[in-house]
Amino acid sequence: MLAVVTFVQACPRLSLVDEHEYVHMNGNEARQPQISPVLIALFKGVLYQGDNLALWQDFLALQARVRDQIAMFGLELILDEAEGYAYVRQRHAAEDEPALPRLVQRRPLSYPVSLLLVLLRKKLAEFDAAAGETRLILTREQIVDLVRVFLPDTGNEARLLDRIDSHINKLIDLGFIRRLRSQDQQFEVLRILKAFVDAQWLVDFDQRLKNYREHRSEGES
Repeated sequence: MLAVVTFVQACPRLSLVDEHEYVHMNGNEARQPQISPVLIALFKGVLYQGDNLALWQDFLALQARVRDQIAMFGLELILDEAEGYAYVRQRHAAEDEPALPRLVQRRPLSYPVSLLLVLLRKKLAEFDAAAGETRLILTREQIVDLVRVFLPDTGNEARLLDRIDSHINKLIDLGFIRRLRSQDQQFEVLRILKAFVDAQWLVDFDQRLKNYREHRSEGES
């Protein structure tokens, strides 16, 4: 449980009420954080620090209460404060307790979507190693170039691009990338991807990709 709230210089003065709650002080105005907006945001998807700083601060202040609330639904809180995101996932039931119905549904991914996830995850790792900007922005053309070499050649360029666009839209729906405002052909790779595609996932998929390449080479020979 976090007992201290980290905040930037632009934030108003802060008075600690207890280890769970705080009050923003700005002149004669005071505001206590509300747990309902935080829970709603987490139930809807990933909560990002960069999207709503005030809501993020409320979440950090109420983190212990949030964990208690979602535990009643068989969920657990995943927080990466360094990367600035949090989300909930289904908690594995202990041996001595009955399993609850799943609230968070599993979504099977097609091979091309899984492939694109891995390629973007590797791109994000390379981007972080370069120690440059904090946001990885890729154009549609760059994403197409990443994945097209691994997809079967249909002989129809327009159809291939349409398929890749559908895979990109799927990742947008899943919350791994998002289209930049006023820039339809540019996408931000969201850092939540690092939590879902870990090192072991990469190793397993690399082996599948190797087998796929070998099988494809044999078919072409």
